[in-house]
Amino acid sequence: MEPGIIKKLDEVVVNRIAAGEIIQKPANALKELIENSLDAKATHVQVTVKSGGLKLLQIQDNGTGIRREDLSILCERFTTSKLKKFEDLSNIGTFGFRGEALASISHVAHLSIQTKTANESCGYKALYENGQLKGPPKACAGNQGTIITVEDIFYNMPQRRQCLKSPAEEMQIICEVVSKYAVHNSNVAFTLKKYGEPPSLRTVGHSSCKENICNIYGSQIGRVLLPIELEDDIHKFKMTALVTKVDYSAKRGIMLLFINHRLVESTALKTAIDGVYSTYLPKGMHPFIYISLEMASTQLDVNVHPTKHAVHFLYEDEIIDKIKRRIELKLLGSNASRTFYKQLRLSGIPNTDSEYDDKGAKIKHNDKERIDKDRVRTDSKEQKLEKFLLKQGASGQVVKTNSTTLGNMTEESFSLLIPRSKVQLTSIKNMQENIERRLNVTLRKTLKDLVFVGVVDKAYALFQQETKLYLCNTLKFCEELFYQRLIFEFQRLAHIKFEPSLSIKNLVEIALDSEEAGWSPEDGDKLELAERASNILLEKAPMLREYFSLHISKEGQLETLPAILPQHYPCSTHLPLYILRLATEVDWDSEVECFETFCRETSQYYALISTLELSSQPQRHKWLVEHVLYPGLKRYLLPPNSLKQHLYELSSLSRLYKVFERC
Repeated sequence: MEPGIIKKLDEVVVNRIAAGEIIQKPANALKELIENSLDAKATHVQVTVKSGGLKLLQIQDNGTGIRREDLSILCERFTTSKLKKFEDLSNIGTFGFRGEALASISHVAHLSIQTKTANESCGYKALYENGQLKGPPKACAGNQGTIITVEDIFYNMPQRRQCLKSPAEEMQIICEVVSKYAVHNSNVAFTLKKYGEPPSLRTVGHSSCKENICNIYGSQIGRVLLPIELEDDIHKFKMTALVTKVDYSAKRGIMLLFINHRLVESTALKTAIDGVYSTYLPKGMHPFIYISLEMASTQLDVNVHPTKHAVHFLYEDEIIDKIKRRIELKLLGSNASRTFYKQLRLSGIPNTDSEYDDKGAKIKHNDKERIDKDRVRTDSKEQKLEKFLLKQGASGQVVKTNSTTLGNMTEESFSLLIPRSKVQLTSIKNMQENIERRLNVTLRKTLKDLVFVGVVDKAYALFQQETKLYLCNTLKFCEELFYQRLIFEFQRLAHIKFEPSLSIKNLVEIALDSEEAGWSPEDGDKLELAERASNILLEKAPMLREYFSLHISKEGQLETLPAILPQHYPCSTHLPLYILRLATEVDWDSEVECFETFCRETSQYYALISTLELSSQPQRHKWLVEHVLYPGLKRYLLPPNSLKQHLYELSSLSRLYKVFERC
């Protein structure tokens, strides 16, 4: 068999093949035309569609228009006013740059353009076919701007036309394109309508992105939007976003992503964000996401694909990880009110809530289809009433929110006072950002989904997450929890008030008598040391009062301690040593070191549990761990990587299932 002869393709065939890569459906053509209008500084864009764009696709704008002398080469390939040399790609500031959009459209459709600039006395209308002007432009009346009309798209490519969806589905895709550009370009008025019908989408100029989201996607989404901002000096990017709270979800997720104001897609970013929301939303449900990224044009490669849907940028993995972390933190802070969905039911109990698919047909569940390794055995006898009464103590008595066991004082010795100051120092903000940067998202998800199992001893407890059982060092986790609450609640901490107040000098003397203080005669006289420590704390008393709600009177009396976690009160046994360590271990000379060492010393003290109190009130300790400490870990803690060494996976139901399966 003879080999085929290699020939050069006809130029018309080449151009038509290239056009098919750029213009794949009416919505692709519309995207290119909208971007041209925005490049022309239009403030109003009107789109008219007939038969889903198959018969007619027209876009009208009030932009700068096109010069009459440029109409002759307007639809030739690689003609553009936005790019002069290849190096300009590294600093491109417009949507278009290759000069292929109008050329591609003219090869697959009947194209006409009517335009007028501000300097010309009349407008001009031109017809194009296969990239060439059909006759000289004709003068016509018109306003400043451009009207581009695309008719009978793919009339000369029947195979491509047959692959298109129905007119209704193509119209839906067109509506999505216009909607996304209308949200991002809130300063531009957009109108979309079917030919001969009133507008189906309309926005006004000079509005906001949130207002346009409410207008286009509905007020239900608009009511639950969270604004997020992130500016990173390390990787040189800025993000503004609007995302839905965790009490909103839909079967069909919507994500609007603009990079340097260009509508693009990023599978990696979408997957990362879906992973964040999977912690909160029912399976198969998705959020609404709008993200706008801005970065230096030198970091961005927009010349990846003819459709310009995909872009490449430097530090992609790092930037995506930072965006994911910021969204995770924002969702944690917004989780005050949620809608919960019933997903589990007891075996043998019929489900009274009917479920339906997208077509309205009732879904039939086959219990046998569920995998045994994903089941968790439960005992209804373990569901004690006290699990649902968070303020009930283990003894059955109601625990007062102002109670304590410090010293010999009674429950009535304390009251909570909430200061209102919201001033934050730069050093504290930096400490907060450092906590956020150290967050381990996987560990955070584990804590978020934990189900408390029981107390092992004063240091350890068991909890379950999905089908895994963990042994957790409660003391280490609580140390980090109290440290973070001191920083995030800076100047807003409540008070634990002593009645009567305690002498800090006497507390220091008691501490020096203990073995933990490690006092020796070489250190000096105890009374002198106690006097010196008291003077240090008296000097720093105004700062401690203002920033951390630790009140020391002018007479040297300890009046209050910070109330870090509701219903938690620090151990009285270790109070004297804590006061001594504040005087000796806190670095009072440097602001950052002062805050850091004070918060660390305080968090270590608040996490301590007295062996005496544990032996005398074991049920109280169990109740505190289950109903105060672990709910606090679930709600507040942003765990760093360092805490992984204090969490041990004891068993995994799926792995045990495989072991017994072999047996």
